[in-house]
Amino acid sequence: MKKDPYVISEDTILEPPSTFIGKLKFLGPGFILSASIVGSGELIATTVLGAKAGFAALWIIVISCLMKVAVQLEFGKHTILTGETVMGAFNKLPGARFGKGRWSVWLIFFMVLLKTVQLGGMLGGTVIILNKLFPGFSITAWAILVAVFVASLIFRGNYSIIEKGSLLMIGLFTVLTFISLYFVQYTPFAFSFSDILNGLRFNLSDEVVAVAIGAFGITGVASDEIIAYNYWCLEKGYAAYAGPRDNSNAWKARANGWINTMYVDAIVAMVIYTTVTITFYLLGSAILHNRGDIPQGNQVIDTLALIYTQSLGEGVRNVYLVGAFFVLFSSVYATLAFWTRLFPDIFAQLGWIDFFNVRQRKKLIAVISWTVPFVWAFMYLFIELPVVMVLFGGVVGSLMLFIVVFGAYHFKYGRIQFIPSGGFYNVAFWISVISIAGVGVYGVVKVFF
Repeated sequence: MKKDPYVISEDTILEPPSTFIGKLKFLGPGFILSASIVGSGELIATTVLGAKAGFAALWIIVISCLMKVAVQLEFGKHTILTGETVMGAFNKLPGARFGKGRWSVWLIFFMVLLKTVQLGGMLGGTVIILNKLFPGFSITAWAILVAVFVASLIFRGNYSIIEKGSLLMIGLFTVLTFISLYFVQYTPFAFSFSDILNGLRFNLSDEVVAVAIGAFGITGVASDEIIAYNYWCLEKGYAAYAGPRDNSNAWKARANGWINTMYVDAIVAMVIYTTVTITFYLLGSAILHNRGDIPQGNQVIDTLALIYTQSLGEGVRNVYLVGAFFVLFSSVYATLAFWTRLFPDIFAQLGWIDFFNVRQRKKLIAVISWTVPFVWAFMYLFIELPVVMVLFGGVVGSLMLFIVVFGAYHFKYGRIQFIPSGGFYNVAFWISVISIAGVGVYGVVKVFF
């Protein structure tokens, strides 16, 4: 019987790799995040922002991708040093307690429930694509089939197979996107280096602030992915490999080694999703903004297809649709996998279940797997505005980032630092915190004043 990855003992200890090549063999959590990130944020939110703002909001995308990763690293570091689940750690934050749960656990719970709207939009994107590829089935029928499909995959535990398949398709779709960006320079929509520089001038019109804040919340490593990173680090074994914390020199050396491996994992993932996100944004700015085509409603997929057909020709339309399906579906799949871990963790902190009772946790995972996707499907069929739904989730995610930042600050300065951070890491952490807070305040000022 496979051991529970959340249980750490002397039997789980493994010495960390000492070389860069050795560390590459233990990468994984960041790739799962990439499968989630290179989805609705890049394909919908980023491209919509480019279509509306042109190149002017490029700086938002760059900050979103680069400046949140240090907060993610703090979550990963805390995971390895303590072996705590993220909601277990949040339940130790200072502040009011309601029942057995801190304010932070309750607030994350309610905000994730609000993000049901966003996941409905993401699932809706996959439904629209399938309806265009196979119009014999109605939108409603495809919504039900997608819900059943993703539920059955999570319920049966075929996570690693779908993860690898999704990453492969995302890789192929990314290559198609890079090729499209290259060939757009040979069309009337070609852009110059000065256009890119203009996008780094920290200036936004009032009309695109809401879209920009939504894009900031959902692109790069969003609040959801930062929280999810805890579970993936635990399940990859980073904390278990470090072993039980006894504050010995041997434990500190192992923990530091696995923290360094986690750093490589997060940075490699950051390079991947930052490159892809910027590429999507530039295509949206160059083609859709100049055409005046803003993706909206059920026509979002047709409009987004223009960034490929206008640069590579109509012949790539079906290739684009297949690739777009895997990009969006990978986000739906990875998010459902995350929620099947998050909700049991939340319920455990509220005193409703025992998280470390494997049988009880597996039963709850099955219930969540077969319930949540149908809620997402209903949400899409009821609202039918996938772009608005995705951006709404991005705004909620931007607000959730403040809680995530507070948690990271407490992990770093409010808990015992078993292994002190270096100077460069400390500077990067504060740049990340200030950037997140600054964009949030900027958005409030632009919207209300």
